[in-house]
Amino acid sequence: MSEPIAIIAGTGNVGLGLALRWARTGDQVLLGSRTLHKARAAADLVRQAVPTCEVEPCLYTDAVQRAPVVALALPLNGRRGILKSLSAYMHSGMVVIDTTVPLEHSVGGRLSHILPLWEGSAAQQAACYLPAGVRVTAALHSVSAKALQDLENPVKSDVLVVGDDREAREITGNWIRKISGARAIDAGPLENARYAEHLAALLISLNLGHKVDSSGVRFTGLPGLEDDA
Repeated sequence: MSEPIAIIAGTGNVGLGLALRWARTGDQVLLGSRTLHKARAAADLVRQAVPTCEVEPCLYTDAVQRAPVVALALPLNGRRGILKSLSAYMHSGMVVIDTTVPLEHSVGGRLSHILPLWEGSAAQQAACYLPAGVRVTAALHSVSAKALQDLENPVKSDVLVVGDDREAREITGNWIRKISGARAIDAGPLENARYAEHLAALLISLNLGHKVDSSGVRFTGLPGLEDDA
């Protein structure tokens, strides 16, 4: 069996979608939450959809200690505190895939506007709070939770993968390619994460302008959609 992947905030819409997709491929998924009862409830949903899956409910700290690759689907509010608390349990060499798009909507602003972060992007923010040697990448900004959870259909999306470590980008790309219909594209260093995040906001703006269902565009950080911080 391959090594597991941990999903931090695996009980939210995006985290649950990722758990469903990776569980369906036969990979072991550590579904992380702040509270074990929420993790168990989400894991039950995954088992109902994929009865033969290998999914295990975990607390955040347990999940990050047991997996070489961690996917972050955290809400924007409270992210810094969670990253700081998890940093003590992370080790050099592991890969952290950040999927967050920092939209103003999370603090009462417009849905299609990016919330400026002094670090430059959500992924660069994660890199600031995680230990040296933890390899941060960013991906999946424009893949919707709705598309991820729809196991009857491929997601049909190109996925930009950024990160300062080439091997970490390759590892991230391999996990992206496990999602049916997703094509991973190497988009260079981590500083390019801001462009990927802005692209997601642009897609949302275009959808709103053309009265297209914006659930087709992926965004994290909205209150009530993700695991509580």
